[in-house]
Amino acid sequence: MFGLPKGSLEDPTISLFAKAGWNVRKGSRSYKPSIDDSEVDGRFVRSQEISRYVDHGFFDCGLCGHDWVVENDSDVVEVCDLVYSRASNRPSYWVLAVPEASPIKSVKDLQGKRIATEVVNLTRKFLAEHGVEAEVEFSWGATEVKVPDMVDAIVDLTETGNSLRANKLRIVETLLKTNTKLIANKASWADSAKRAKIENIAMMLQAALSAADKVGLKLNAPKEKLEQILDILPALRNPTVNALSDLGWSAVEVILAECEVRDIIPKLKDLGAEGIIEYPLNKVVY
Repeated sequence: MFGLPKGSLEDPTISLFAKAGWNVRKGSRSYKPSIDDSEVDGRFVRSQEISRYVDHGFFDCGLCGHDWVVENDSDVVEVCDLVYSRASNRPSYWVLAVPEASPIKSVKDLQGKRIATEVVNLTRKFLAEHGVEAEVEFSWGATEVKVPDMVDAIVDLTETGNSLRANKLRIVETLLKTNTKLIANKASWADSAKRAKIENIAMMLQAALSAADKVGLKLNAPKEKLEQILDILPALRNPTVNALSDLGWSAVEVILAECEVRDIIPKLKDLGAEGIIEYPLNKVVY
């Protein structure tokens, strides 16, 4: 039983599973998906709740942010990192932020102040670690607009800090770095059959993410220029080189970052390479 995140991660998760080899389908009003694998069932619930349901054993495994594992104090196995989100493949950060003009310069300045956040437990733990007593209230959203009129500071989630700066807020402290993780129930992880299935799913999801910004490149290289051509190819490991029926030529194949191809293909052409083919990748298994 798999816990799948509903909300902003829902569509990226369905796309990731598709690249990994699983078709996950759900109706617009259904929380129970159809998965083309007789060994896997699942439910869509809010990411904030998944770690609790995994901990309690309703889900054998699930996808949620590391932040919610910490916030819920869930006792689960963190199987692997899967760094993806609705907008990018970068981790996010829970940060303490205040208005640009605020006199608050550090967490110590929050003594007796009021803070709004979705991660109440995380914020209270952070304050306690620094010996600060402050009022922490739960925010249902639109947290940035609550300062300075309603609260003195906020703890909010950001990837780049751009939204905070646009709202004239200044980051004071970083509380936690977070990204999506595949987590497992401890009893399920101890079951050899379930663990093997969870590990296989983890491998394929990681392989799909690894392939997201990479492409394959095939070309025919004249042997007298082969060494020069290999020197400019940043392969994942080493380029694959095979002899062709024409003894003066070799077939070369590499995997590389997609952003590098635009600069490399013209160089390959200048060195006499022919039959250059770029192709997309679904999975890269290390």
